[in-house]
Amino acid sequence: MLDLPTPHGDKLRALVQNEKLPTEDRPRVEQAVARYEEWLQQLKAVRGTYEEIVASQVSLLDDYKRYVEVDLVFDSDNDFLYRQKGQVKLDNTIIEEFLPILVTTALADQIQSYDLLSFGPTTCFSGIRFESSIMNRQPGGGMHLREKDHDFAISRHLFIQTSHQPDFQESVTAETHIAYVAAECKTNLDKTMFQEAAATALDVKTAIPGAAYYLLCEWLDMTPISTSTTAIDEIIILRKAKRLPSNIRGEFNTAAGRRQNRAVFTEYLADHPFSIETFSRFLNYIRKLVSDDTEDDVLTRGYF
Repeated sequence: MLDLPTPHGDKLRALVQNEKLPTEDRPRVEQAVARYEEWLQQLKAVRGTYEEIVASQVSLLDDYKRYVEVDLVFDSDNDFLYRQKGQVKLDNTIIEEFLPILVTTALADQIQSYDLLSFGPTTCFSGIRFESSIMNRQPGGGMHLREKDHDFAISRHLFIQTSHQPDFQESVTAETHIAYVAAECKTNLDKTMFQEAAATALDVKTAIPGAAYYLLCEWLDMTPISTSTTAIDEIIILRKAKRLPSNIRGEFNTAAGRRQNRAVFTEYLADHPFSIETFSRFLNYIRKLVSDDTEDDVLTRGYF
């Protein structure tokens, strides 16, 4: 197993140390850390065919995500965890940590022949500029990189060095990653997020024309818009469902409201589990990118 990032685990451990966390919730968060460690071990122990791996790991994701959302956050007698979800970033980092494990397990045979690849949340190259002029000479032309944080990327480390001298005296060196596959992971996808992702996808593909860019969301919170006029390769809705209406979500803002409406929330989650099909779709796109088509394969299909 590769040494993969642990963004969700990092957020959980940071939450234990958060001074604003209510005293009553601290033991529950500590218990969640233990449950998280167990979940990781279960994911890494999965074996079988490609189909079996995807089905088992997505099922484990569904169980663990429900535990965090319901048992830890929703069932708290305090409002801190529910109201601060966006700040503590517990729920969305679960997908960020899960995707690298899924990809490197399900596609282990395909990716093992590629060296120096990194998987997971990464800051990647998206552009370069030179802040110098005839009157304002800067080492290396005044090189500055523009970078973008991606929730998930398949990337390689990249070092860029510039100088006005052939022996690279007075040079400037920058360190970054170059993303070949990038994905943003959203809990709820609205129109503003869609527009931001479209701009990011354009930046990524302008810098790396061969890159692929995907937008993954749990719940759809907007009217679907065609991606054909954007640089986004595809938007994948992981639960194949829309977000709960705002009038229902408004009842969850207090502990009393959550207790009264718990069945509504849990039943909605149960009715819309993570879809094995949508995760398989994302994996199949990656598999095509790392597959080495031979000439015979191309001639058999009749296209390439």
